[in-house]
Amino acid sequence: MILPTVEEVRALHEKHAPTREALDLVLTHCEIVCGIAEQLLARTGLLLDAELVRVGALLHDIGVYRLYDGDGRLDHRGYIRHGVLGHEILREEGYPERLRRFCSCHTGVGLSRHDIREQQLPIPEADYLAESAEEQLVMYADKFHSKTTPPTFLTADTYAAHVARFGPAKVEAFDLLRTRFGEPDLTSARERYGHPQS
Repeated sequence: MILPTVEEVRALHEKHAPTREALDLVLTHCEIVCGIAEQLLARTGLLLDAELVRVGALLHDIGVYRLYDGDGRLDHRGYIRHGVLGHEILREEGYPERLRRFCSCHTGVGLSRHDIREQQLPIPEADYLAESAEEQLVMYADKFHSKTTPPTFLTADTYAAHVARFGPAKVEAFDLLRTRFGEPDLTSARERYGHPQS
């Protein structure tokens, strides 16, 4: 599989971003997640496809752009759809399923058919679960930064407390990722981007 370059990924973000503010928010988040994933990969010594991790991290939230209305407001209520929308964008752009899955399979610690049914989520009923180690790493790295206002870095304990509201199985899934990949050092990222930590 031929992966897009970092420059091509940036051009894709610029093509789909409805405003400069949306581009800054989403692309910066994707760059932060990429940095976290690369740090974790280097520290674990796992033999993963580092380039696939990089590109997957840089593209995972591209679907957020389709949630902005004509006035530049983000549809927070429909946010759960951003992964499926990103998968759709990459399909339309001709990218293979292996890359599109980074979009549709990174929400929370994975969404199952059961989750969608039980929570009545507005997305097609299917399993959106990270399967490859590369997908799992990007999904996990994503948990350490939020695009809230203002954007915020999260500790592993903060995210674990957040995911607990979805039940013990989700906490266990996050704990397994935490054990496998470790916890990132967010110090330099916090200093570089100036985002607070909770």
